Amino acid sequence: MEGTVHLNSVLTFPSNARTRAPFKPRSAAKGTSSYQLRQFAEATLGSGSLRKAVKLPEGEDLNEWLAVNVVDFYNQINLLYGSITEFCSPQSCPEMKATDEFEYLWQDSENYKRPTKMSAPEYIEHLMSWVQSNVDNEQMFPSRLGVPFPKSFSSLVRQIFKRLYRVYAHIYCHHYPVVVHLGLEPHLNTSFKHYILFIDEHRLATGKDYYGPLGDLVDSMIRSD
Repeated sequence: MEGTVHLNSVLTFPSNARTRAPFKPRSAAKGTSSYQLRQFAEATLGSGSLRKAVKLPEGEDLNEWLAVNVVDFYNQINLLYGSITEFCSPQSCPEMKATDEFEYLWQDSENYKRPTKMSAPEYIEHLMSWVQSNVDNEQMFPSRLGVPFPKSFSSLVRQIFKRLYRVYAHIYCHHYPVVVHLGLEPHLNTSFKHYILFIDEHRLATGKDYYGPLGDLVDSMIRSD
């Protein structure tokens, strides 16, 4: 877990049909708040201090900081999962599980109004589409300066982080040997530690949504920082 790697700038994975293109940067023009926040995040990640990287920059808007990081974590997880999707199929992973104790069922407000059992790749495809549709929704993730975030933004962000955690959990519990074989272990560990420290800093999850099947790993990452 030593060292800090910014996944979005250094990793190159084989192309895969399940890997989505990264989001377009939020208000990425120089001089905008989002651009400055992104530059701050990249600089602090490169400095080797993950605990510093997750803190809200002084004088900046918390919701904007959360929005920028949602997009970055989405892209990191897409890259990591995209590198192992050939090993994650409906045949090899017929259920979206971490350990046997933790199976995840998909539910949304449109097509799956009741918790629905799915294979891991199908679940993750629905999850990534759901995150992207929310970020693309100007009412939920306004990209123009001066447009306020909705009152429901905080609860949506918590739900996004809760669900993205499940992809890390599935990778660690079912595909870790492949990750090691591909030489991606440092990148996975750095990304997950960054994710956990961000959740911890901004109190975005509690209980099993935060620890869950990776409780010991979460504890060790928090203690080691």
